[in-house]
Amino acid sequence: MNSAQSPAATVERLGIGSEQFILEVGFDDSDCDKSLRDAITAKSGTQFLDATAQEVVDVVILWWRDGDGDLVDELVDALTYLTEDGPIWLFTPKVGRTGYVEASEVQDAAPTAGMSQTTSFPAAPDWTATRLIARHAGSNKKKPKTK
Repeated sequence: MNSAQSPAATVERLGIGSEQFILEVGFDDSDCDKSLRDAITAKSGTQFLDATAQEVVDVVILWWRDGDGDLVDELVDALTYLTEDGPIWLFTPKVGRTGYVEASEVQDAAPTAGMSQTTSFPAAPDWTATRLIARHAGSNKKKPKTK
């Protein structure tokens, strides 16, 4: 599917639930999708928190563009706010849009930051969403052999 869904359908696909605390990083009112942001806050019933917040959050929304800095550093910083099983939803501009981020940049940054990429989909007319989750200690360890 090449086209974005409705904002409400996208929010459902993001797994946003009622009363979730959501940290938003990288917001810029000149290019972020307002209708998607509004749909997220409507579904959660809470306002976005920003990097000055001290709360642990259920979800991180990270708007990221080429030239925004070091993606690994930003992902590591976002993890410090996140519950153990919460996702980071990385929003990057689609191909051909200003600030487009190569998929390989995300694929390289995620494991370096201790994360795994699970899915990507068109989330808004100009944005692609990529779900990143923390790799938990021991999850990649081999099971002991039994005799």
